[in-house]
This record gives sequence, C-alpha cells and structure tokens, in this order.
Amino acid sequence: MLYNDNFHNNPFLSFRMGGFECTDQQNAFGYRVDLTSQTAHDRFLNEDYAKLDGLKIKTVREGIRWSQVEKKAYNYDWSSVDYFIKTAAKHNIQIVWDICHFGFPDDLTPLHPMFARRFAHVCEHFVRHYRELVPDGPLIVTPINEVSFLSWLGGDVRGTSPYTINLGWEVKYHLMKAYIEGIERMKMVDPAIRIMTTEPLINVSPGFTDHSEIILKAQSQHNAQYEVLEILSGRLCPELRGRPEYVDIIGINFYYNNQWISEPYETLPWGDNPPHPLWRPLSDLVNEVFLKYGRPIVVSETSHPGEDRPAWIRAVGDECNKILNQNIPLWGCCIYPLIDRPDWDHQDIWHKSGIWDIFDTDTLHRVVHQETYQAVKTALPE
Repeated sequence: MLYNDNFHNNPFLSFRMGGFECTDQQNAFGYRVDLTSQTAHDRFLNEDYAKLDGLKIKTVREGIRWSQVEKKAYNYDWSSVDYFIKTAAKHNIQIVWDICHFGFPDDLTPLHPMFARRFAHVCEHFVRHYRELVPDGPLIVTPINEVSFLSWLGGDVRGTSPYTINLGWEVKYHLMKAYIEGIERMKMVDPAIRIMTTEPLINVSPGFTDHSEIILKAQSQHNAQYEVLEILSGRLCPELRGRPEYVDIIGINFYYNNQWISEPYETLPWGDNPPHPLWRPLSDLVNEVFLKYGRPIVVSETSHPGEDRPAWIRAVGDECNKILNQNIPLWGCCIYPLIDRPDWDHQDIWHKSGIWDIFDTDTLHRVVHQETYQAVKTALPE
C-alpha cells in the first residue's frame, strides 16, 4: 500500500456524479473535434444542469478545453470557463475540472519540447484564475484524462496527435512529465488542491491456456494500467519528480469492453448468466487497486451504448454497493456521458450512451432515456 490517511475528507457534493463530453482532440483524420460545442452543452448549460436535480447529481466533470483557451502561446481566454463556473454556482453544482481531455493547442503535441512547460503554465494560470472567482471551497482537478489510453491512441495507432506508431511509452513519458509539472505549479498556488486521476480500469486475461509466454504477456498488459500511478507516485521514473501524495483520489474509468483475452484478442462478455468465468467483477478489480494504493476511489466514467444501458447501470450499482460494504472508500460513481455524443472520427454516428439522447442533430434537443434514468435513480447509491 503506497500512501494512506483517514478517509473522512471527502470533497465531493454527491456520490452520484455525471460527466459532459468535453474532448477537444484532433481525430484520426486530423480534424479538430469539440464535443462541448457539438452537443450544444455550452448553449444548453442551464438546462443541462437543471436536469440533474431529479437524480441528486451535484458533482459533474467538465473540461476547460485547452485548445480553445490557449489559441496563442501563454495567452488565455477564460471567458467560456467563467460561464461554466458562474452557471454551476447558480445551480449549486460542483465541477471537477479536466485541464486536458485529449486535446492540445494546434501548435503542440506531447512530443514537442515545450509541451510540459506550456501545460504547467496553463495549469497554474487556471488555478489562479479560478481562485480569483471562487476563493474558498475544494478545487478538484484532473490534469490529463486517461494518459494510458491517450498515449496508446496517439503514440501507437495514429488515432490522434502526435499520429505515431510504436511510440506509446515515449508519449506516456512526456504526458506524465507534463502531468507532474502541472501538479507542482498548481500546488504552488493552492496547496490544498485535490488531484483526481482518471485512468481506464482493465482486466487482461491469458484465456484458457497454460502457455507461459501468453500468460506472461497478459500479465504484463494488465499491469501496464498502473504505470501512470507508479510514475505519479515516484516509484517509476523518479526523475520526473512524482511523489506519493500526488496519488490522491483515484478515478477509474470502467466500461463494458474493458476486459479482454490477450491472444488472440477477444473482449469478454459482461452480461452472461452465469457470468463468464474470466470476467472479473468491478468490486474485485477495485479491491486490487485499493490494496496497491490505499487511496479513495471514484468510478470516474461508466456507461454503455444502446439498449443495454439500464442493465449496465444496474450492474455497476450492485458492484458499487459491494465495494461500499467492503469498507473501501468509494466516493462516487460518474455516468459518462450524461448527454449523448457523436463519434470522434465518424461524426454522423451518435453513440446513444447517455441518459439523454439526441435524435435531431439540428436542434440538439435532449430526450430522456427513461429506463436509464430510472436505473440511475434506483440502482446507484446516493
């Protein structure tokens, strides 16, 4: 166990949380996406926040959209962020802020020599600006969302910037350099700031085999999910200046396709009855994380596309109750996204994965998915 303290200092306003898609990355075709704008969340902000009362959601994840805030190096336009801050205050909504949700300014990639400096600078100035508007109360920040996934997507399979292959570790290394320098600069401004990592929680199985190479490969792939936390803690790559206390609140992003057989690749089914023998319950995987790090945990993203949404939410709710009954400090569960979203690469395809669907892409009118709404209301702890 890496770092422990008492678990009474829970900074969140609600256990039930929600996320609004805020990615501003360049997609596989090199086009900039801006899902906050494309889902009209910025235009419907009051309406979107008002919808949350019935579900007792008072904590949400939002992003500053770095690519929009910093059009010119070291020059920041906080006007869109200010609008979110003021609107959230009006609705008594708490925002957990992503500084980088997959997107960077046009002139940067993680491999750029000035990437870490620029990132640390925007982190510092965000906290300074935020504290000018909101001098008191907890501030919870995710510096970079899903470093593990982003380094694979951009470093190994050319799915986003920097569009390379076989450089996943190098991209991860540079993202974590920026991550840690960002934390250092934020803590200079506000030593009490809370850091919530948001990394995929996965299970990689060797399948039904006794082949030692396949077993070792699967084990290596499974353990790679912890590299971000190991670097952040200083146990791996200590030259990047990670510290145990930087592993603060551990956010885990858990989806229906987060478990697979290593070789040949095959996703494990989650809804079998009885359960597939290789599928590991969420409570089991969370226990693994807690035993390693001893820190409070949040299910920082979870959802399912299509008709299986309600069943997935009920299954996650059952697992959350199991975790809480194990006296593990589970501080929340975030439905992500709350509002339906288009695909990054094929934007005429909408995932139907939110609590509110969008059928008319001209008006972007929200239509509640009643079964999913009721599943959240009845299955998730409050």
